[in-house]
Amino acid sequence: MILAAIMVVRLLPGGMGFTEALQVGGKLGRLNVITTGFDNNGHFNWGDKYNLFSGIIGGFFLALSYFGTDQSQVGRYLTARSLKQSRIGLLMNGFVKVPMQFGILLIGVLVFTFYQFNDAPVFFNQNEIKKIENSPLRDSFRVVNDQYTALGKQKQVLVKQLGNSLKADDKVQIEQQSVLLRSMQHESDSLRKKVKAWIGSDKVKGDNNDTNFVFLRFVVDHLPEGLVGLLIAIIFLASWGSIAAAINALASCTMVDFHRRYTKKKDSPEREYRLSKWYSFGWGVFSIIVAMYSYNLGNSLIETVNELGSLFYGSVLGVFLVALFMKKIKSGTVVFWATLATQLIVLVIYIMSKMKIIGLGFLWLNPIGALGVVIISSMLNWSKKFNHKGH
Repeated sequence: MILAAIMVVRLLPGGMGFTEALQVGGKLGRLNVITTGFDNNGHFNWGDKYNLFSGIIGGFFLALSYFGTDQSQVGRYLTARSLKQSRIGLLMNGFVKVPMQFGILLIGVLVFTFYQFNDAPVFFNQNEIKKIENSPLRDSFRVVNDQYTALGKQKQVLVKQLGNSLKADDKVQIEQQSVLLRSMQHESDSLRKKVKAWIGSDKVKGDNNDTNFVFLRFVVDHLPEGLVGLLIAIIFLASWGSIAAAINALASCTMVDFHRRYTKKKDSPEREYRLSKWYSFGWGVFSIIVAMYSYNLGNSLIETVNELGSLFYGSVLGVFLVALFMKKIKSGTVVFWATLATQLIVLVIYIMSKMKIIGLGFLWLNPIGALGVVIISSMLNWSKKFNHKGH
């Protein structure tokens, strides 16, 4: 990723460096890192996905569940050579994860700036472009594509002028050029939205989300061949590492928590090993199906992963909170029904937010799930004790 970032900056026009690239991205609204979630009237927007409060509170519960209860992560702590190594691994997750994610998003800003100086496709997934070019909408697409290309040429000239103004610290020119550039960017975005709508229409029946293809398209089109191969290989290796841990955790849970518990006869270690392979295969197929139908859930893969995780991580964390800190609740049945009820509540809230009935960012589902299990478990446990005493 560092190599990719260096190459993005090196491919910018002469005199345009890292700082200037970020300034251009900032002038076009791509560096709004911190927002409070409050509008001009002082009202908090609960539907805002990313703001200071949803990030700190919702993100806290999400991270606590992922790094503290997820078996794909806990398995790494348990396989460390010593307790000290396990602790170092957990701390490294905390210290490395946030800067790494920040770095990835920062590279996104650099790539965005790069495309202000260079020709950018109106849609980054080439396969979907071929579909619309072979559809009844091909003539309309060509007109819009020509408009987008011409507008891109005008933006390139204006962005270079803005770069010079930033170097000269000419505040008057910077403000005027920034306003004009934002207007042109808004027009470009409108043309892209029109193409996306066409691709997703019944006449094309394509995938109209190209967010995950922007960086890959940049890599394939603009980086040296050797570096392209290196980056693609690293992407595959990183994916395999994550997938292997997750599928291994799922297969282990299936074998230990279900197969061993409910099987009528005791299997030999060899048979359990063979069955574990089949469970791994089954979960692999399941993961592929889920990936095929859910990768468009968010604007990007990072968002999709966090949104899917937020549906379940809160409830899982709640179970651990009850087990570790609420010693008076000794009934697993109580916690089970509390978790089931909470999970149902979380899913209903999520569906209602998707249907625009209520406005709630998905990060808030994490504290709702965790606190829901704690509260409902306490209520059920109290009710059980009360009924027992009354009886």
